[in-house]
Formats: sequence, C-alpha cells, structure tokens
Amino acid sequence: QVQLVESGGGLVQAGGSLRLSCANSGGTFSNNVMAWFRQAPGKEREFVAGINWSGSTTYYADSLKGRFTISRDNAKNTVDLQMNSLKPEDTAIYYCAVKYTSGSYYYIPAYGYWGQGTQVTVSS
Repeated sequence: QVQLVESGGGLVQAGGSLRLSCANSGGTFSNNVMAWFRQAPGKEREFVAGINWSGSTTYYADSLKGRFTISRDNAKNTVDLQMNSLKPEDTAIYYCAVKYTSGSYYYIPAYGYWGQGTQVTVSS
C-alpha cells in the first residue's frame, strides 16, 4: 500500500523560499512518476511539477518555471519541491502524487495515490 506523506509547508513572506518533501512508504518506488499539485481555495487542483523515475525528465507548469524545482532521491524514497521567489498567489495546499502509468504528467486521474497535503501560505 503506497503511502505519501508531505512535509515542509508553512507561512513565508513574499519573496521567500520553502522546500516541500514527500516521503513514499509502503509501496514500490520504482518506475513511477512523482508529481506535485496544488489547490488554492475556491480553485481546481492544478499541476505544479512532475519527475520521472530516473530524474531525467521533469515537467513544470508554465507559470512556475524558473521558480520551482522538483527533485527526487530514490535511495530515500523522497521527492522534493524547492520553491523560490514565492508570491501570495502560490498560497495553496500542496499535494504529492504518484502514478505508474505512461502518458501526460498533467492528467490528474492518472495519479492513483495522493498525500494528505501540506499548507503553504505566502504573505504579502
């Protein structure tokens, strides 16, 4: 049973940085795609970033390129999201997710496992 647990959220001022981490336990960590999504109040869940098993392929939401960086450590079964130059509009609950299927990283239903989420609040 795959279990994803996010950590690292919190309150930060605009322009600051946070690093989120997601630990994957209870299931195989191989041959999967790990991703981060976020959901702001009153908005739909949206793709943030994704990374393949080897780390050789990454995708980002266009609006976040250059500020966010996704990485993974397969030895530790973790995937991280480094967030820099944070803006108030980055305020959301951030979710870690994993999929074992091919295809688009952006397609939410393809992700079979989700963490509980971690709150990120950016003050102006």
